[in-house]
Amino acid sequence: MRISGGAKEDGVVIGNAYDKYSSKNPIVKWMMRGFESSLSDFVAKSSPKSIHEVGCGEGYWVLRWIEQGFSARGCDFSKSVIEIAKENAVNRGLPTSLFQSRSIYDLDPDQDSADLMVCCEMLEHLEKPGAGLQALQRLTAQHLILSVPQEPLWSILNLTRCKYIRQFGNTPGHIQHWSRSIFVNFVSKYFEIVETRSPLPWTMLLCRQYK
Repeated sequence: MRISGGAKEDGVVIGNAYDKYSSKNPIVKWMMRGFESSLSDFVAKSSPKSIHEVGCGEGYWVLRWIEQGFSARGCDFSKSVIEIAKENAVNRGLPTSLFQSRSIYDLDPDQDSADLMVCCEMLEHLEKPGAGLQALQRLTAQHLILSVPQEPLWSILNLTRCKYIRQFGNTPGHIQHWSRSIFVNFVSKYFEIVETRSPLPWTMLLCRQYK
C-alpha cells in the first residue's frame, strides 16, 4: 500500500509519514494490533450499515472495511493524499469514487452522513478541534469513533526511539495534545461516550449523539 511518506500540502503534513501498517518492528506491530483490535471491536459494536471515515489519509481502513463487506467511504482535505487513496483502491480493483477530497468543515449532512462516522488520528491536526466535533455532530447518524495520540506518552515514545528530538518528541503536524482524561472531558461536551479504550499509545472513544 502506498503512503504519503510525510509529504506536505499547503504546509500541512498529510497522510502517514511512516508506514506503521507494514512495519517489521515488533513493538510497532504489537501497537498496531492493539489499535486494530480496539477499532474492530468498536465497529462491530456499532453494527453500521454505512461507514464514513473523515481524515482517511491513504485509505487503509476504508479499503479494509470494504474487503470485510461493509459499505464504507472516506474523505480527506488533501487532494494529494486522496489521489494516493484512489491509487490504492485501483490496485485492489475497487472504484476511485470511494474517496473524495473534502474538508471536515465542508461536509454536507444530506450527502455525507453515515451510521458510523470514524475520525482516527485527525483531531490532533486541527487548529479548531471543537469546530471539527461540531461538524461531526451534524454528520453522525448513530455512532462515532475517535482516536488521538495519548500524551505525553506519545511524545516520550518518540524520544525513546530518537525521533523528533528537536520537537521534544512531537510528531510533525500535531498541534493538539491530550491526555486520556482531558480528551474524554473534551469530547463529552459534544457526544455521549459509550466506551473508552487505551490501545497504547492512543486514546480511542466510541461515542453517540446525546439523547
